[in-house]
Formats: sequence, structure tokens, C-alpha cells
Amino acid sequence: MQSIFKKGRLETVRKQHKGMSQTKYTPRLQQRYHEQIAPALMKKFNYTSFMQVPRLEKICLNQGVNGATSDKKLVDIAITEMTTIAGQKAVAAKSKKDISNFKLRKNVPIAARVTLRRERMYEFLDRLVSISLPRVRDFKGVNSKGFDGRGNYNMGVKEQIIFPEIDIDKVTKMNGMDITFVTNAKTDEEAFALLEALGMPFTKKQVATN
Repeated sequence: MQSIFKKGRLETVRKQHKGMSQTKYTPRLQQRYHEQIAPALMKKFNYTSFMQVPRLEKICLNQGVNGATSDKKLVDIAITEMTTIAGQKAVAAKSKKDISNFKLRKNVPIAARVTLRRERMYEFLDRLVSISLPRVRDFKGVNSKGFDGRGNYNMGVKEQIIFPEIDIDKVTKMNGMDITFVTNAKTDEEAFALLEALGMPFTKKQVATN
């Protein structure tokens, strides 16, 4: 009887643990999108289906490394820093062709890049707008002119030290990066409304319609 009880208790514990492991984590910004932002956008643009509501699909971070052709360690440092910032392993981006004027050969690592999707994408955006951008000196907002006409937004960061994940005492060189927000919005106006609702602090409250 005792062995049967222990076996049954062990099975119960296993089921409880399995249930806990299957519980899906949802970042607060992603939850806010589904519960508040998407319904508000649907009403604002008079969408007839939830599938029409624009959404953020991915965030791409790219950092060109000056001096990478002469010192390969600089790219390794950039990859380590970007991995720390993004919370996901960054990779090296290589040159696509030879450029003799810059003494650059094909397939030489010259930059670091990473693409974020789903939970990590929302987590990064939340940290960016809530913590990192306000740390920029004399910050007054981001330029709303970075839209490409296809619903995507590009912005630049001048120094990696605005990200709290970076230990300034260990930084040997200041590097900026380009950040691209890829959405499925049909127009820049819809993309602007989406990103603004997600917390992007634009200097202007509207963008020209397409």
C-alpha cells in the first residue's frame, strides 16, 4: 500500500511539474498589444477583421565596426555586446565583395547583427523605450521620418552605453547601431500608430499619410 501511495504521489508531482513547464510566458508589452493596442487600432482604422490589424514582426539590430579589417577582435567584442543587449546570440556580418580602396576583401567579418522575433522582440522593445532611450543625453524623442514607405521604421543609436546591460567600465570603444522595426502595416501611417501605441516616443505625433 505504501509503495502504491508513493507511486501515485510521484505521478501527481510529475503532472504538476509538466503543467508548470507548459505555462507560456507572455511579455507585458505583447500582452498589452493583444488586450489594448490591437482593439484600439482596429477601431481607429475601421478594420473589419483582426487579421488586418498591423503587428510588429521582427526587430533587426546591426552594428558596423570601424577598424574591423585590421583588428578582428573588434567584431568579437561587438558580437558580445550585442548579444548582451539583445538577449539573443548575435552573429558576424561579412563583406559581400572586394573593395580595394578600403583594403576590404570578400567574406571578411565587418559587423554584428541579430534579428529578434516573438517574446524577445517585445522584451527588447520594452527595455528600449522604457529604460534605454531615456538615458540618451538631452533626449527629446525619436525622429518620425525614419519610415521607408512600406510600413517599416529605421532609427539609429549613437552609443551602446545607453543600454543598462552594458558595463561602461568594460567598454573600450563607443559604437552605435541601426535598429529596424519590421511591421506588416500597409502604410507608414498605420505603422506609426502601431509603434507609437507600443511606446515609441516620436517627436511628432503624426506621420504623413501615403
